[in-house]
Amino acid sequence: MKTTKEFPFEKARRVSPKEVSAAQKAIEKKTGKKRRVRGRPTKLEEEKYIPTSIRLHPKVLAWAKREAKKKSTGYQSIINEFLLKKSV
Repeated sequence: MKTTKEFPFEKARRVSPKEVSAAQKAIEKKTGKKRRVRGRPTKLEEEKYIPTSIRLHPKVLAWAKREAKKKSTGYQSIINEFLLKKSV
């Protein structure tokens, strides 16, 4: 089978969540290692950000984006770091 066009998808059956779970348990048993939990770790309540919307002067936004590009991070992180420094 060289391409996906050759696979008869209409004849294939879906794998049930029960079968997936059984396969994962079999892999863990065979390898002797617990599978790592996928996804983002949960944050503590005090670490969670509060979604908000603010209006910024275009020069402020341009500055934040320039700084973010230098540090290879997001401009919202730059604004957040700056505000945290000023508030403490």
